[in-house]
Amino acid sequence: MSRPLPRGIYTPLPTFFDDNEDLDIASFQAHVKYVTEAGTIPVTAGSAGEAAHLVRLERVTLIKVTRSTLDSCGLSKVPIVAGAGAPSTRESIVLAKEAAEAGADFVMVIPPGYYASTLRSNPESLKRFFVDIAEASPIPIIVYNFPGVSGGIDLDSDIIIDIVKASPNVVGAKLTCASVGKITRITAEVDDLDFQTRYPRKWSVGGDSAWSYFQVIDGYIDILMPSVASGAAGAISGLPNFAPRTCVRLWDLASSLPVPGSDDYLEARRLQNLVAQVDGVAQKIGFSGMKFILNHLFKYGKGLRRPLMPTPDDKGKVILDNEWYLKILAEEKKMSTC
Repeated sequence: MSRPLPRGIYTPLPTFFDDNEDLDIASFQAHVKYVTEAGTIPVTAGSAGEAAHLVRLERVTLIKVTRSTLDSCGLSKVPIVAGAGAPSTRESIVLAKEAAEAGADFVMVIPPGYYASTLRSNPESLKRFFVDIAEASPIPIIVYNFPGVSGGIDLDSDIIIDIVKASPNVVGAKLTCASVGKITRITAEVDDLDFQTRYPRKWSVGGDSAWSYFQVIDGYIDILMPSVASGAAGAISGLPNFAPRTCVRLWDLASSLPVPGSDDYLEARRLQNLVAQVDGVAQKIGFSGMKFILNHLFKYGKGLRRPLMPTPDDKGKVILDNEWYLKILAEEKKMSTC
């Protein structure tokens, strides 16, 4: 089944472990069901899922479990985005092929940070990294720009557009760099009809050529409204792990581009303000703190793969007592009972 890359809210799934650091499949299945039934799209084995600490077989297992869980819940049309970034082009290609065989619909590729200074000094090597993977991958790729976990490599709009031009199998970019200007520059190019005619994407579904356009996905939901106004197709954020309905509601309102001053606009602003405050907390606690929250809410394991260490209980209590965290939980509860 071919599934398009949707516009909307994406959830980067944590990878849960038992006391021996083996995969906790039961918790993972429960969480896949929770976030997708709320209307978000799952991202498996990404940076929030501790992909760097997973062996290849574990990545494959998580993708297979995600697909089987979605299918069993009547969500077979929901696509899976899977992380396929690795230090070398060769390994990334292997990961992309294995992800496709396991049931992923798209792979997300991050620049390799180990030799970051060398790569930064030769932008052509970065471009070739993505193009080579895209040309060898059996499924479309999403360029993932996250300087914080890739040795400071920050792909600018020019190189991303060059990558899009060079391979029709590149269908999106996730920008975890908080640059609305970069989103605007990229969408100004790729949304142009002449650009789309000259550089069409490889994939189409059901004759709908619109889906084959390149899409930019914001990596910070705290700037969703300005990002959407600049052409972003959604957001990939850790926040939907515990407030998926609130995030989806914000997307629904923001993507309708409500008239300033209207009721929908004011409601979107209210939710954006709330989400921004909570996302500020989430960015400080990272995926360790996120696992602490999910353990508190759903009893999933809060352990990380060593050498990473879990959030201590005293620091975790500060998170649980945070006024904005409590407010968004109340908002989420209200939406879940509507």
